[in-house]
Amino acid sequence: MAGQESFQEIFDALKPVFEEYAGRLAIQADKPGQYYQETTAAAPSGPYKGRRLQFGGVKIGKAYVSFHLMPIYMNPKLQATISPDLKKRMQGKSCFNFTQVEPSHIAELKKLTKAGFEEFKTWPQKFGSA
Repeated sequence: MAGQESFQEIFDALKPVFEEYAGRLAIQADKPGQYYQETTAAAPSGPYKGRRLQFGGVKIGKAYVSFHLMPIYMNPKLQATISPDLKKRMQGKSCFNFTQVEPSHIAELKKLTKAGFEEFKTWPQKFGSA
């Protein structure tokens, strides 16, 4: 099992995947070991009325580093593009857990995050402004 020092290295490798979108999304949390982004405005109607929607983030936990990407949760087509290797690290429908991370994982997460952001931009019609 990896120690906290290597978890910090994993976090530092994964956080930039989200930082690319910092100018287009609101930062919900940015503190040591935790970085999350959400919509810039609250949903005007629907089940999430008055609330911002989380896009994703990365967090150091006790047993692994988690990478959350919410657009995957509601997009079966995007889920279907996940490689078997990355899928092994998936817990639930929108979370990937890492005790070590390979450059191929980061490259794939960048592609998924970009595709997820493109999908996320359509969410205002469904859930409110991005």
